[in-house]
Amino acid sequence: MIYKNDIMNLKTDIGEKIGQKIIVKGTLGRSKTYEEEATIEKAYPNIFVVRYEENQRNVTYTYTDVLTRNVEVQVYDGVGYSPLIPPIDETKLRKKRAV
Repeated sequence: MIYKNDIMNLKTDIGEKIGQKIIVKGTLGRSKTYEEEATIEKAYPNIFVVRYEENQRNVTYTYTDVLTRNVEVQVYDGVGYSPLIPPIDETKLRKKRAV
């Protein structure tokens, strides 16, 4: 479940990373995926804009896209890329399902 605080925290995180390089990963359907380098251009109350390096096009995403993991965002920290949202701990999921 996504809580309002989760969205607010993500908005703040993305707002602080405007201008930074990122990698965006997502699916196009029917087991087709994409992974492209981009830069965070702007952040608005409901969406944020990224500019893809390869073809210089702007694409908008919602914060919910990231929180529901429809889109994965990894941020360049000077050394390498790290996920904006930590990966899901599979052991916790298994315990919840077993209960």
